[in-house]
Amino acid sequence: MTLAHSRSKGARATDLRIEFMSRVRLVSPDLISKEEESFNRTLRPPSLEEYVGQRAAVEKLSIALQAAKQRGEPIEHTLLYGPPGLGKTTLAYIIANAMGAKIITTSGPALERTGDLMGILTNLGEGDVLFIDEVHRLPANIEEFLYPAMEDFKVDFVVDKGMFAKTINVPLKKFTLVGATTRAGSLSAPLRNRFGLFFHLEFYSVEDLQKIILRSAEILKAKLEPAAAEEIARRARGTPRIANRLLRRVRDFAEVKADGRISAPIARQALQLEGVDEKGLDELDKKFLSTIIHNYHGGPVGVEALSATLNEEVDTLVDMVEPYLLQIGYISRTKSGRRASEAAYQHLQIPRPSSDAPATTLFD
Repeated sequence: MTLAHSRSKGARATDLRIEFMSRVRLVSPDLISKEEESFNRTLRPPSLEEYVGQRAAVEKLSIALQAAKQRGEPIEHTLLYGPPGLGKTTLAYIIANAMGAKIITTSGPALERTGDLMGILTNLGEGDVLFIDEVHRLPANIEEFLYPAMEDFKVDFVVDKGMFAKTINVPLKKFTLVGATTRAGSLSAPLRNRFGLFFHLEFYSVEDLQKIILRSAEILKAKLEPAAAEEIARRARGTPRIANRLLRRVRDFAEVKADGRISAPIARQALQLEGVDEKGLDELDKKFLSTIIHNYHGGPVGVEALSATLNEEVDTLVDMVEPYLLQIGYISRTKSGRRASEAAYQHLQIPRPSSDAPATTLFD
């Protein structure tokens, strides 16, 4: 069950920017549309036994779930953190399924007033799961309202104002709060300390992504060869959400340009048409790297200068371009700015100058 809430103008503007950038970038880990969200829901594994990857987190979560069921208690409040698209929402649904509970989903920016949260909390049944995505973006008043709900399963609701104000103590049924965030460091210490379980999700290996793609292809009844699944997995930037998105594009290509069977050559042709190379880089990634190399002699260069040169928002570069390039070692971040690595020169097939040009004085 999903509850829709009103959003602030600032949150809406941020979400629209991210949605637009995601729509034009196939390799962005953010969701592109509601249709894709619905599509991904059909591919979600319902249990930990079917969940691929994140072995350390899955093992610890399995023990916690089993122990909670043996005691007949809700599982402790759980924080899931890591880059977008790695399966935090999927794990929240798995927790609810394992506990035989209902799950209510919302997000941090959607909760603006205590009345919004009050309505959700009072409708939770015994053992239900409340999933808050982007929990680091909860407003301060909502966060403080959550503290007694998480600790004592009760809330103090103030009615009227001034001399007529009254505080009503409202008991709640025991529930589990599952929070998901891409920025665990942005959580306030009081909120972070009220979670009992913490699970960090990491980027997936090519082998695990290949298993996910083969499973998704089976659900979609797509004729996918293992070699083609590996080809897609190598371009998925360690992210299942991107892997499933690429699979859809390759499936469409195979149905129109081939006989529907997805072989490795067909997958390569489809992804080349989409502008995704063998390392999972798209045009914006390559422009980012080539700008550092050609315009700034390999760096260092500040992100503000890169933003102006590329005509892209700073947040877009920091949140949606740099993380993967840092992960695969194509750039480094120094106090003086961004530098392109030897691997970046090799990937773009640009000869590295024998001696670097003098460092620029462009800082972050």
